[in-house]
Amino acid sequence: MFVTFFSLFSFSDVDTSRFNIPHIDKAVHFTFYFLMVVLAYLAKTKGEFKTNGTLKLLWYIVLFAIVYGIIIEVIQHIATDDRHGDPLDALANSTGAIVGMLVLRFLFFRKSSLK
Repeated sequence: MFVTFFSLFSFSDVDTSRFNIPHIDKAVHFTFYFLMVVLAYLAKTKGEFKTNGTLKLLWYIVLFAIVYGIIIEVIQHIATDDRHGDPLDALANSTGAIVGMLVLRFLFFRKSSLK
């Protein structure tokens, strides 16, 4: 709900002149979807990281996040007056989701080098 609200809420009345960082919105999109994947995975697995089912679950979460990000961009373009869908936002969303998956895989699915 957090991502949906901030993706569709109008910020036209909010003064953002103090924060004039070019393309900061792409970093925000990346961060939202990175955190979406990481938090969804950690919430669903409850600490059970080493089974095959949890790796499959991770792929489903990433796929959901990517499709969800694309749908949100389409909704922004169609259903809002002061927001517009941006393919680069969808790319930032997808990249954040994939990097979130890669971080989780690196942290929890590595094979131990000591045997």
